[in-house]
Amino acid sequence: MSNRKNKMKGIILAGGTATRLFPMTATTSKQLLPVYDKQMIFYPLNTLIKAGIKDILIIVAPDHSGQFLNLLGSLFKPYDIHISFEVQSVPRGLAEALILGENHIGDGNVALILGDNIFENDFSSQIKSFKSGGHVFAKKVTDPERFGVVKFNKNNRAVEIVEKPKEWISDYAVTGLYLYDNRCIEIAKKMKPSERGEIEITDVNRAYLKKKELEVTLFEGEWLDAGTPESLLEAGMIVREKGISKNFHPVLAKAIEEFNEELKIRSKKRLQ
Repeated sequence: MSNRKNKMKGIILAGGTATRLFPMTATTSKQLLPVYDKQMIFYPLNTLIKAGIKDILIIVAPDHSGQFLNLLGSLFKPYDIHISFEVQSVPRGLAEALILGENHIGDGNVALILGDNIFENDFSSQIKSFKSGGHVFAKKVTDPERFGVVKFNKNNRAVEIVEKPKEWISDYAVTGLYLYDNRCIEIAKKMKPSERGEIEITDVNRAYLKKKELEVTLFEGEWLDAGTPESLLEAGMIVREKGISKNFHPVLAKAIEEFNEELKIRSKKRLQ
């Protein structure tokens, strides 16, 4: 593992209770629900694996940790991709992932991705070339009041980020992929909880913006946030139409195929 010391680590945040998807999430995690023909968790995994990330921490809720382990515990062992798990007992905000992942990040950089965010774009080049500071990815949306929103000056430089703005400041939402250097851990630790009692990822982004060290990439491709029954259905239809699940990294596609074959063999043995 020593040769990976300074390489970028991955974190997928897959905790939370997903009340908007009840009763589907009464029995399993939102990130284990299918989006068209693959479980949701495979889409953020694909984003990280495509970018060459080999060490990935998945933060899960206690109720569903066993299901994640059954699916992903040994899926990538033959491929030199290491998956580990951390249980988040009570969700205290997205930025808590950076504190829970402190040992995992170590003195390297981190790509944090939300477990329910699906991207059509391949951000591998931005992830691979990241050196320091912070880097976020923004997309034009019709309902900016639902998101952390980034405001630009006339030179297209980011000047402000506001969480769920009550008054319009911009149509560009910060999406659920964040690249940080390891200073993000101390930044997150110093954050005061917001009015809703969470340490907000927007505050981490603002801290880097204040240092003039936050890069913002605008993109046009699909960004799917499958958090409601309607958006989950729509995400599945878009994934099918655009072939997003057919465009997985070969290692991920092969690992899933082998896992499925193994399950079929096990099922047949049980029936004999």
